[in-house]
Amino acid sequence: MDDEKDTAMGQVIRIDEARIRDHLGEMVRGTVEEALNAMLDAEADRLCGAGRYERSEGRQDTRAGSYERALHTKAGEVKLKVPKLRRQTFETAIIERYRRRESSVEEALIEMYLAGVSVRRVEDITEALWGTRVSPGTVSNLNKKIYAKIEEWRNRRIEGEHPYLYLDGIVMKRTWAGEVRNVSLLVASAVNSEGYREILGICEGAKEDKSGWSAFLRHLVDRGLSGVQLIISDACRGLVESIADYLPDARWQRCMVHFYRNVFSHVPTTKVREISHMLKAIHAQESREAAQEKAATIVEDLRRQKLGKAAELIEAHIDETLSYYRFPDSHWLKIRTNNPLERIMKEIRRRTRVVGAFPDGQSCLNLAAARLRHIAGSQWSTRKYMNMAPLYAEQTSTHGAVA
Repeated sequence: MDDEKDTAMGQVIRIDEARIRDHLGEMVRGTVEEALNAMLDAEADRLCGAGRYERSEGRQDTRAGSYERALHTKAGEVKLKVPKLRRQTFETAIIERYRRRESSVEEALIEMYLAGVSVRRVEDITEALWGTRVSPGTVSNLNKKIYAKIEEWRNRRIEGEHPYLYLDGIVMKRTWAGEVRNVSLLVASAVNSEGYREILGICEGAKEDKSGWSAFLRHLVDRGLSGVQLIISDACRGLVESIADYLPDARWQRCMVHFYRNVFSHVPTTKVREISHMLKAIHAQESREAAQEKAATIVEDLRRQKLGKAAELIEAHIDETLSYYRFPDSHWLKIRTNNPLERIMKEIRRRTRVVGAFPDGQSCLNLAAARLRHIAGSQWSTRKYMNMAPLYAEQTSTHGAVA
């Protein structure tokens, strides 16, 4: 008897919770569907000036059937029977309210993608918001809107002057005719005349050669880039020649960190720390002349240590890393290296690493540009980066003295 009672209790306790949840979901969804359809009928009656089949002198319109429309709600997908009228278009605040909600969700999805959220994660979020996963068609339409926004941002007009311009490239993997090949993305950021940072542009270049950099600089100049006084970059192939063609009045500052790495490649590992201190001593001098004298001393020291290649590199190219001395000393730390742009490039690398090889160059460019657009819209660009008054005050006094 006790065994039978235990068995009965066990049967009572073991309820199929999943089925109950599904049943409750259907009940809620059915109630929402019934309520919305009732509201649509009531609104149709109001527009007609009379109820369905009602004979009235105040009637202004008659019904012409209905059409079905699926609507995603928090309760799940419901089917609406939207009335059609003979004389006027049936426009309902009920549908518009949900349309606005769907539109706001769509805008949120676009912003999530632009912020670097993966497509799979976006699909998961849409399921949480709408109750169903987005269809492939919806994703396709969403991507079109995203890419349109990105292209608009990439080709926007560049306003004002940008005294300091940072240039760098990043190599990505893309699939080409069944093979995985490298493709370079060229990026430009700058400090404007008011001291705020801006991301000016990004373009695809097959290689970081003169043709690639020339096309990119032409793209920036055509969009309005002006007032550039100093360009900070690594010693990229063809970059210096392209600068002379498109920004002839600008000086070039070779990133001293990249230069250090070039020197380290010509010294034994055990000597890297010592050579690092030597190089830092050059750029710690109070003037360009003092830095050049220090460099000459270090070149002699390296030759005594039988480190001829490192000595030759410093002797031939150290002046390329000293251009920043011609600008206000309060700016030196921020204009003698390409670190400000390097940090952004690392962020692009982090976002694109999960993709591996891109199916084409456009998708690679779009994803990197989306991340840049997001960064440009953050506090990164709203915090003042430099006080530009010393730069313009110094130049005004110089011009006045010349006059």
